[in-house]
Amino acid sequence: MSKPRLAVVGSINLDLVVQAERLPRAGETVSGARFSRGPGGKGANQAVAAARLGAEVRMIGCVGRDELAEEALGGLRDAGVEEGWLAKDGPTGVALITVDDAGETTIAVAPGANAELRPGDLALGDVDAVLCQQEIPAETVARAAELGPRFFLNAAPARDGAPEAELTIVNRLELEALGERRGFVCLTLGAEGAVLLEDGQEVARAEPPQVEAVDGTAAGDAFTACLVVSLLEGRPRGESLERACVAGALAASRFGAQPSLPTAEEVDSLL
Repeated sequence: MSKPRLAVVGSINLDLVVQAERLPRAGETVSGARFSRGPGGKGANQAVAAARLGAEVRMIGCVGRDELAEEALGGLRDAGVEEGWLAKDGPTGVALITVDDAGETTIAVAPGANAELRPGDLALGDVDAVLCQQEIPAETVARAAELGPRFFLNAAPARDGAPEAELTIVNRLELEALGERRGFVCLTLGAEGAVLLEDGQEVARAEPPQVEAVDGTAAGDAFTACLVVSLLEGRPRGESLERACVAGALAASRFGAQPSLPTAEEVDSLL
């Protein structure tokens, strides 16, 4: 099975994470928490995940010219992702994440330099497919859809006007924002697994293995990357969906964003 060549066009952040016993309510302070930081961003997370799953990956995104940039890029470099990122004026993107003891999260993102990724920055190289998310400008996502020989979209966070894709990956809220779609849609259902839809009709369904949830921050990114890489490898849709559910569950069972992302061997061993 040849390695798929994938360009990921998306966000690069530094995650600032607080582990608390529970998520605070509006106006409430929860003390006794633990703090950590590490590389993140939906784009970078999915690029690292795809590389660990066996793809040759090029990452296209933006960081700032500041002291946070190298730390935000560390996971991409460690995973052997090909450099397609740019340094632009403005701060490196930051995500403020709170994780409770049940693995539930709240996330607030300050996009910083991610908002400066322009359509003219998309030097894709020789790739089989492009994978995008929506933490970058809409016009850049639209241009990536035009340039990619095959285009996959994780339509998160939700917004109107997302381009059509060979496969669009969404949760329930994001599906409501998208409206009717041509082609395939993968609807993620959290602990219930995921459903693959064609023209609104179910064509495949898979459930994740039972794991103890620790941190769900990058579970969706692991799921997305594994589904896309599996399909690019030529695997059947049902098998690809099952592998993606396993990857998402493995990521949710570990703390951190990029440190939680599994390898292909780990996914196959759990299957």
